[in-house]
Amino acid sequence: MRKKKAIPYLFILPWIIGFLVFTLGPLILSFIMSFYDWPITSEPTFVGFGNYIRMFTQDKQFFKSLVISLKYAAIFVPLNMIIALFLAMLITQPVRGVKVFRTIFYIPAVISGVAVSIIWGWILNSDYGVLNYLLSLLGIEGPKWLVDPAWALLAVIIASAFGVGTMMLIFYTDIKNIPIDLYEAASLDGASPAKQFFSITLPIITPTILFNLITSIISSFQQVTLVMLLTGGGPLKSTYFYGLYTYNNAFKHHKLGYASANAWVMFIIILALTALVFKSSSAWVFYETEAKNGGAKKARKKRGNKS
Repeated sequence: MRKKKAIPYLFILPWIIGFLVFTLGPLILSFIMSFYDWPITSEPTFVGFGNYIRMFTQDKQFFKSLVISLKYAAIFVPLNMIIALFLAMLITQPVRGVKVFRTIFYIPAVISGVAVSIIWGWILNSDYGVLNYLLSLLGIEGPKWLVDPAWALLAVIIASAFGVGTMMLIFYTDIKNIPIDLYEAASLDGASPAKQFFSITLPIITPTILFNLITSIISSFQQVTLVMLLTGGGPLKSTYFYGLYTYNNAFKHHKLGYASANAWVMFIIILALTALVFKSSSAWVFYETEAKNGGAKKARKKRGNKS
């Protein structure tokens, strides 16, 4: 019996080892490092909360990068979800060749961040970029996307929205699981497609919206690769995201302890935003089990009133 009970744990042992070595271990080590002045080339020195005090009282770039990341998240998260949901609705339509479009929409999600940066560097180039060329055909002079501080953040947001394929498939899977009977009944009642979307589709997929919302918030604060290769944090640090700020503190300025403190502040901010989203979810997330329980309670109440 002991051997049989141990077999499932043997199967998940590789994952447990990977979690301890590559996730939990570095997490604990980074927390310890955040209380040290930890240069790469010399011995670490314990400074207590010195890194955190310096971050909030002396480092102006900390607040600037945090504001830039918040602006990015405020635009990127809703835009990303709207595009993903729109594409998911498109590929659920019964048209010829929909599988081809499904593949085309998903391909950008499996391309590496370096390749995406190179592609969008070509597209957004102000001299020979494809986007400015298309705008010139309409008689519009395209902006200097990557060298103008007024446009650089928007350029990064546009490039980031290129990889919505994974979120699109998550929405698509949930939408395909909605019973067709609900739409048929709504059609018989004269509901338009827009009415069906807002009355049937949207309420049912709200748990998936909650999941995608949280993952989008997390990924928006962890954006490093794209902005590093596309703009390098410029021009004039207009795209110097918090993730890039933390990365540079660690591997460019060799302040591992200070960068660890930066990372833990990011963790607390993400945790607070996630908790806020979860707190608000009771007002807008629809769960099927809650609906069934609510229906059963109403039925019992109705029978009680009759009796």
